[in-house]
Amino acid sequence: MIVGFDRLYMEQYLKENFVVDAKRPSEQALRRWRSAVSVVRNPRRRFRMVADLAKRAEAERKRKNLQEKIRIALYVNKAALHFIEAANLVEHKLSDNVRQTGFGIGPDELAALARSHDINDLESHGGVEGLAREVSVSLNDGVVSSDISIRQNIYGFNRYAEKPARSFWMFVWDALHDLTLVILMVCAVVSIGVGIASEGWPNGMYDGVGIVICILLVVMVTAITDYKQALQFKVLDKEKKNVIVQVTREGSRQKVSIFDLVVGDVVHLSIGDLVPADGILISGHSLSVDESSLSGESEPVDINKKRPFLLSGSKIQDGSGKMLVTAVGMRTEWGTLMVHLSEVDHDETPLQVKLNGVATIIGKIGLAFAVVTFLVLLARFLLVKAEHHEITKWSSSDALKLLNFFSISVTIIVVAVPEGLPLAVTLSLAFAMKKLMHDRALVRHLSACETMGSVCCICTDKTGTLTTNHMVVNKIWICEETKSIQTNSNKDLLMSSFSENVHGILLQSIFQNTGSEVTKGKDGRDNILGTPTEIAILEFGLILGGEFKTHHNESEIVKVEPFNSEKKKMSVLVSLPNNGGFRAFCKGASEIILKMCDKMLTADGKAVPLSEKQRQKITDVINGFACEALRTLCLAFKDMENTSGANSMPDNNYTLIAVVGIKDPIRPEVKEAVKTCLDAGITVRMVTGDNINTAKAIARECGILTDYGMVIEGADFRCKSPQELEEIIPNLQVMARSSPSDKHKLVTQLRSVFKEVVAVTGDGTNDAPALAEADIGLAMGIAGTEVAKESADVIVMDDNFKTIVNVARWGRSVYINIQKFVQFQLTVNVAALMINFISACISG
Repeated sequence: MIVGFDRLYMEQYLKENFVVDAKRPSEQALRRWRSAVSVVRNPRRRFRMVADLAKRAEAERKRKNLQEKIRIALYVNKAALHFIEAANLVEHKLSDNVRQTGFGIGPDELAALARSHDINDLESHGGVEGLAREVSVSLNDGVVSSDISIRQNIYGFNRYAEKPARSFWMFVWDALHDLTLVILMVCAVVSIGVGIASEGWPNGMYDGVGIVICILLVVMVTAITDYKQALQFKVLDKEKKNVIVQVTREGSRQKVSIFDLVVGDVVHLSIGDLVPADGILISGHSLSVDESSLSGESEPVDINKKRPFLLSGSKIQDGSGKMLVTAVGMRTEWGTLMVHLSEVDHDETPLQVKLNGVATIIGKIGLAFAVVTFLVLLARFLLVKAEHHEITKWSSSDALKLLNFFSISVTIIVVAVPEGLPLAVTLSLAFAMKKLMHDRALVRHLSACETMGSVCCICTDKTGTLTTNHMVVNKIWICEETKSIQTNSNKDLLMSSFSENVHGILLQSIFQNTGSEVTKGKDGRDNILGTPTEIAILEFGLILGGEFKTHHNESEIVKVEPFNSEKKKMSVLVSLPNNGGFRAFCKGASEIILKMCDKMLTADGKAVPLSEKQRQKITDVINGFACEALRTLCLAFKDMENTSGANSMPDNNYTLIAVVGIKDPIRPEVKEAVKTCLDAGITVRMVTGDNINTAKAIARECGILTDYGMVIEGADFRCKSPQELEEIIPNLQVMARSSPSDKHKLVTQLRSVFKEVVAVTGDGTNDAPALAEADIGLAMGIAGTEVAKESADVIVMDDNFKTIVNVARWGRSVYINIQKFVQFQLTVNVAALMINFISACISG
């Protein structure tokens, strides 16, 4: 009965004081559990692996002050800014170093250009073309590799100042500040002094030296553990900041680390990218950026020729473009801001906090036992002296005995308080994080490993996660004919029954309506940089004998609408040569594009009206491709004579060119990984933007879709009432043609209504809300945008579903390890506490 009451009291106490959320815990909850351990807390030891709230608050205050300065610089009246700048006008003179290397502008003047947002200053340098000449770079070919080290010496490295790493001896010094160890050190010194005085050298020093050796052992173990931990977190933090960016160097587009970026680099930007340095826009389409991380303003900013300035740390919200890098590292506004954000500061995990609560309860019990032990020993000692009528006679040996009683009491506190419990969580999580790095999973938040051990539902994407992400065009329907495509297919064989006009329009739709690029490698082969879907279509275009530069540049691009997961299509508007009017190309999800078409292309290149019978035949072709697990896309175009609509993208009256079926094979290890999840009690749901038949075929092949499972389209899902959703979701296994908002709604329902711990994968910018909402957000390392990665808790470096299963396995391993450690620690602590207490009371 008493044990049951104690257990209920402990559970209630922990619930009231030691509960924090795994993601974004409130400031109130963080402060509450810290104050709850104030009675027996030892700040140096107990809080060394948790967030320093005082430092965090100070850093946040500095960050907000800087944000306010940047906001003023970006948004106040330009005339006021010009007045201030005129008053503080500084004439920039070229240094000898800059002049000798052939550059026409110094690093400080160049860095000030983007920060000042002064278009007149930019024009005085001849615009972006003039700046390119001053930094000795071609806007078409980019930086020459041999110049990179020179540019780094003159303009700096793209790295931010970080606080120097703490040395091992700093951790030793911290460990020595442990309150209980300080008390024991004082006891050791007094023990040696009194012992030598009463018992002589060397017998009198044995007890004290024994205590000193124990203290040194504890200090060294603590310092080594903490030092290794700090090094590991530093490596992980560096890995998180290592963003890959696309640049043009020596005439070819290539991927480089953000740390290798230099002034003069031509950087390619697209939706979801992080702007890696300060720069000036070279060219772009519908480009808008989110500068809230810099200025605190949530409204997106349009970037164009009138406002071409891009700042490091902002995010591309829409569109695409190219920029010339003008400042890197600490010469950017973001660099200044990062100084106050560079310190690694991990929030404590729920399990850490709960074990802090357990340690607190046991600590209070230990403190009570220590006080009682000291009083019992003191009472026995005084009674013995009273019996021998020596209560008024005191010697150094009596002082040594009293000191020994005090040492025993302190030792009981040391033994009883399981300070290692919260640390065990950190060590176990850090070990799991290290192992997961080898398994191609980068854990961004420490609590993610812990939460993943409790996950009971995984909502996964299809493309690249369940499939290999190596796509190839497998079939094409064009001019009412279906053809199979092989890698060695002959273009004459493929296009023999079609006119040159059809061939030309098909190649234009492939090479002009693309966000990717074909470049020549050093070996002379074609290299395609872009998304897997784009790569597959461009490879098909090359098989048809197309030439990327020839077709891409034959018409001037007027407007671009990049692909996004809401519209599920990509469009481009071009002006035809010789004043031939305008032509819009569109490609995307088959059902969506087909609805936009009212004509189709015939074999002789003519556009004929699309009858309902033909529309149904095309729908059957799309479904047939989908049932073969092919991803289907439609290509369409529209000619416009009237130039008044040239700045708007049409969304109807298109002419259908072709239906393309793209093969993306299942990863060989996925079926076994899905089975492992199901055996472990984890439900796997596939949420994809693909056609419902494609989704069914892939899900069945993976083992996700079972006989009793339900499949639904996003459009139907979002129309369901809350009551209907409660009935549907338990059996829901596949959601097709879903939008990011559908994914977010599913995650919210699973968490709030069904109380499930949910992991969700995402790669696009629009997936960020679902990743943030889920208990565990898993971003794709290869296909994922930087915005998605920032919202995620774990980055799956190889985009592989098996890696996600490994994260769950290590999460459960963490719980098992901690369970064993707690059992061991408490057994040792309770046994040691009782033995010390009973022996002290009985024998004295």
